[in-house]
Amino acid sequence: MMRAAVVTVSDRSFRGQRPDVIGPVLTALLEGAGAEVIETTVVPDDPAVIAQALIRLADEVRCELIVTTGGTGLSPRDTTPEATKQVIDKDVPGMAEAIRQESLKQTPFAMLSRGMVGVRGQTLILNFPGSPKAVKECFAVVEPVLAHAVKLLRDENPYADADHPCQPQHSLS
Repeated sequence: MMRAAVVTVSDRSFRGQRPDVIGPVLTALLEGAGAEVIETTVVPDDPAVIAQALIRLADEVRCELIVTTGGTGLSPRDTTPEATKQVIDKDVPGMAEAIRQESLKQTPFAMLSRGMVGVRGQTLILNFPGSPKAVKECFAVVEPVLAHAVKLLRDENPYADADHPCQPQHSLS
């Protein structure tokens, strides 16, 4: 089971002016994918606060998967990708590209999303847009590879299943 956290990035939700409706959607999606959501949090659109939350969840809480929602657009307060870039060790551009590619099939506005995916230590961090519909669409794109990615980060053999398409069929010796 993957240990996961959800971070909603929203000034209005942080101030209590608007309920966080996306965090519960992401929690349900993660649990449906076999993750244990051990924490959900709402933070303001402040890159230092976002980065601090990501570091704490990865390094102290030891989440294996952190999914953020919000702050990926073009407005001056949209700084989630910058905060994520500041804390990751490795970029995972293929996942971010796949999300945008599939999202473009739904709306041309997907090309304005700057969400990124990266790794900090043994934690996979994904940035999703800030709408329930977009979160569901983006999650559907990455769900098939999440468990595999976490196994790789744990340094486990994700190919141990003999039916896995990447499982070597013979030895070179």
